[in-house]
Amino acid sequence: MANAVKIRVPGTTANCGPGFDAVGIACTIYNELELSLSNEGGISLEVIGEGAGAIPSDNSNVAVKAIKMVLAKTGHNYQGIQLKLTNNIPLARGLGSSAAAIVGGLIAANELTGNSLTKENILDMATALEGHPDNVAPAIFGGITISILDSGNTQYLRFLPPSGFSMVVVIPAFNLSTKAARKVLPDSVPFSDAAFNVGRTALLVGALCSGELKLLSSALEDKLHQPYREKLIPGMAQVLSAARQAGALGAALSGAGPCLIAFTSSNPEEVGHAMVKAFRIHNVEAKFHILNIDTQGAIKL
Repeated sequence: MANAVKIRVPGTTANCGPGFDAVGIACTIYNELELSLSNEGGISLEVIGEGAGAIPSDNSNVAVKAIKMVLAKTGHNYQGIQLKLTNNIPLARGLGSSAAAIVGGLIAANELTGNSLTKENILDMATALEGHPDNVAPAIFGGITISILDSGNTQYLRFLPPSGFSMVVVIPAFNLSTKAARKVLPDSVPFSDAAFNVGRTALLVGALCSGELKLLSSALEDKLHQPYREKLIPGMAQVLSAARQAGALGAALSGAGPCLIAFTSSNPEEVGHAMVKAFRIHNVEAKFHILNIDTQGAIKL
């Protein structure tokens, strides 16, 4: 049995407008996690890239929690955990950095303990750690996923759209924790807002499955979370509008934010520059990445 493994995990964008806690897409931006297990020693963590010097190196680290969850489930008692994280996914920006750490830890530990867990087992464990499946499902399976919790079990559907598109992700120069972004959400919403999102989510999934991408402009509209989180992101409405005016098919908040994402079948550079310019008007510095759909999910390198 090997005692070291390297796993690559994609970043993810979740919610995709109206699909709150349910819809996620794997993106072509990646973190790598190298894990060694031994019978001696404690936790050793090296971080390169995003989060270097800031990520905790003790039992509070989500990757460490994931590894220990696998060890407990599979009956292994390794005391030495050596981790090297090479992070490209921005932290606390709405691109699934915590989901990538969790999935990487689970899959790496599973590889080193005999591969007794299925991907569905790993999905349930990742969901338990993350709290919801919308980021962890695409991180595991790649593509676009729709996922729900059903009596403690995670159900998911994974697919790829017949028509390709790019995703322009604009990353503002400030963090926003998921916890803070959830605090601003109400305990209840008007029935009309719930009905609005049901229709938009159905249209979103239909548009992606059929390749009718012209429908994304309407399908990405949302009333459940974006209107409440907008106050946390200066210029959010104007940045989304700038994306559409520059030719994007539609635009939305990425996950809990503060990243904003535009979907486009052409001129992604123009869309990205327009969004960055709109942020700058509100005194927010930002940069953009042009990403595609990752089709593999987490893999062993």
